[in-house]
Amino acid sequence: METSRESTTVTPPLGRYDIDPTRSTVRFRTTHMFGLGKVTGTFAVRSGTVEVVEPLAASSVRAEIDAASFHTGTAARDRTVRSATFLDTDHHPTITFVSAGIDGTNLTGQLTVREVTGPVTLAVQESANTTDGFRVVATTRIDRLEFGVTGSRGMTGRYLDLTVEAACVRR
Repeated sequence: METSRESTTVTPPLGRYDIDPTRSTVRFRTTHMFGLGKVTGTFAVRSGTVEVVEPLAASSVRAEIDAASFHTGTAARDRTVRSATFLDTDHHPTITFVSAGIDGTNLTGQLTVREVTGPVTLAVQESANTTDGFRVVATTRIDRLEFGVTGSRGMTGRYLDLTVEAACVRR
């Protein structure tokens, strides 16, 4: 019997917060082998800030992801994805997200990968206040081709399903 988990979202208290890299991560799922194989992995959050203001729609988020932290547990794959064929982390070490607005539980903004910037919408699945700030979980789907990550078309999945888990600590 399958049980569903109901998500809960709360609005964090007004204020400025830092994203704690030690308690935050970006998980992803994609495919390879012409869509037959599944790949999961993570990126590390390098840094970030959140400002919660009234009205909530005017709040802002800025986050930096360490592109070289790409990790699937398969060393050869990880090296290939970090190479110039995919993320080119030697020349583009950071992936950034800058919010443009918040509408209910959707956070819209601009994602920059390999100096290519495009729109993305994160759907907030959960948020909860903590003793030192708040925690949030949000999801989105990214089309890697739209961000200049074009290596191995067909062989490697086009879409990445991302789950962002961020712990935000009051300044």
